[in-house]
Amino acid sequence: MKTRLLILILAVLFPGMTMTAQTIISGQVSDQQTGQPLPHVSIMAEGSDVRTVTNDDGRFTLKTVQRPQYVQLSHIGYKTRRFRIEEGSTDNLHIRMQGSSVVLSEIVVSVNDPEDILKAAIQRIEKNYPMEPELARCFYRETAQRGSRFISVAEAVTDMYKSDYLKGPGYDRVAILKGRRLMSMRSKDTLGVKIQGGPVLPLMVDVAKNCDYLLNSENLSHYQLHMELPVHINDRAQYVVRMEPVGTLLSPLMKGLVYIDQQTLAITRAELELDMRDWRIAADYMLVSKPMGLRFHPRELSVTVVYDTDEAGVTRMSYLRNVMRFNCDWKRRLFASTYTTVSEMVVTERMQHGRGVKKPLGRSSFGIKERFYDKVEYFEDELFWADYNIIEPSESLEHAVGKLKKQSRMQ
Repeated sequence: MKTRLLILILAVLFPGMTMTAQTIISGQVSDQQTGQPLPHVSIMAEGSDVRTVTNDDGRFTLKTVQRPQYVQLSHIGYKTRRFRIEEGSTDNLHIRMQGSSVVLSEIVVSVNDPEDILKAAIQRIEKNYPMEPELARCFYRETAQRGSRFISVAEAVTDMYKSDYLKGPGYDRVAILKGRRLMSMRSKDTLGVKIQGGPVLPLMVDVAKNCDYLLNSENLSHYQLHMELPVHINDRAQYVVRMEPVGTLLSPLMKGLVYIDQQTLAITRAELELDMRDWRIAADYMLVSKPMGLRFHPRELSVTVVYDTDEAGVTRMSYLRNVMRFNCDWKRRLFASTYTTVSEMVVTERMQHGRGVKKPLGRSSFGIKERFYDKVEYFEDELFWADYNIIEPSESLEHAVGKLKKQSRMQ
């Protein structure tokens, strides 16, 4: 729990790619009943391992070498959707998803012991998760806001090396292939505050691999556990265990929900928040460093971790979202400013697996305790990402990027 990661400082280490022939599938996903856009829906091209997620507006773009016949969409609380891709109709698609429900006997719920279910899930990690090294291609985005105004946007394509799930996160690495960053030029937007986060965050919050983050026996003794009503994920019924810290806080603890597949007992999702009852403990956990005289008060740290299970029954982390909110002010100022950082990572492709997979090395490669280099890439190139799959920017983020570009030109 005390591992600290530095906020994203992107490095641009490789030249741009040349665009190759590809199929680009784009559109918007919404709720079938209400018509409301659905954010964070997982979308995968069938016949490949290429995937992405929808943005906050429900929009997505998926790049594949060949046109797939179908894309598969999955989201918590919705039926898995298999959508046919017609030749000549690959853009501006409108895809609707239907909600699902789980009917489960009250007697079954009453006899389930949440602690037994969690411990059984931990014991089955060796059966449910990769037992050989793997290399995955990922897209990472981090934004920072002061109030409602964006002051920083950072993005990167990374390779994530994961050792087998019997080894801890200290064996894993993240390598930045390509990245860019855009920052506000206003002096009052620059605080010099460093908080945990960055593209190495997936190494820390993989709760199935890094049990010390949440699910070790010592941590479980500090929680009261409850069974919630079950839900469907990927058309499979899930146990839902609520974890609430109890007693006096002596160290930072998380609270929230853990989702566990009822058949395989694989952990498939976690929705967690840092306990803020003692703001000093929370601040010590979130804050790495700050200038003398600056007051830091935490308000929120939340993380959502999503896993996918393939046809062979192997479960892997596929998406995470991290939100941090905090207030900062100088001692002589009357009012504090509220800052929000949002980090998202999606695994866009499984690249390699097996004993022959090599761990990324060199200046582009970082472990869980290492910091990134502060290098900036020009944000104007519309073809910057070339063939890479990314999370589409939301409409509000595109507007913010436009403002920051104008601001940087005026300097």
